[in-house]
Amino acid sequence: MNVTVIGSASAVSPEERALRDLYLEHGPALYSYVLRMLGGDTHRTEDILQETLLRCWNKQTLADSEGMAVRPWMFRVARNLVIDAHRTRSARPTEISGNSWLSDMCAEADDIERMLSSIVVQDALRSLTPAHREALRATIFADRTTQQAAEALGVPQGTVKSRVYYALRSLKAALEDSGVR
Repeated sequence: MNVTVIGSASAVSPEERALRDLYLEHGPALYSYVLRMLGGDTHRTEDILQETLLRCWNKQTLADSEGMAVRPWMFRVARNLVIDAHRTRSARPTEISGNSWLSDMCAEADDIERMLSSIVVQDALRSLTPAHREALRATIFADRTTQQAAEALGVPQGTVKSRVYYALRSLKAALEDSGVR
C-alpha cells in the first residue's frame, strides 16, 4: 500500500514539497509561538498549527512569488485562530464533565444522610437523663477533658466519668432501638 501524505518526503507535486519545506522552516517557531499563547496546551497548539498550514495550503500562498512574506502571514493566521477559539469558548456555556452531576447528587445524598443521622442522634440524646446529657455536652460536645468538665459542672471528676460512661451506653442502646448499627 503506497500512501502519500501532503508535505511528506515522498510528495509528488511541487506544492506538496513546498508545504513540507514551509513546515520544516517555520513549524518549530510557529509551534513555540502558539504554545506560549495557549499556556502550554500542546494538543490545541498542534491543532492550531495544522489549521494554519491547511489554510496556507488552501490559499496556496506557499512561496514568496508575489512579494508576500509567508512567515508573518502564518503567524497572523495562527494568532487569529487562537483568538477565534478563545472567543468561541467564551461565548458558549461552560461545559461540565460527564460525572459532575453524579458527584453533585452524591453530595446532596450525603447532606440528606447527615441531616437524617443528626435527627436520629438528637432523638436518642433526648432519651437520656438530664444529668447524662449534661455530662456529654460538657465533655464530648464541648471538647473538654473530664477534669475541665468536672470544674464546669461543679461535680467530682469520677462522677463525670461515670455519667459519660452510662450516657454513652444508654445512647448506644437508644440508637440500636432506632435501627442504627
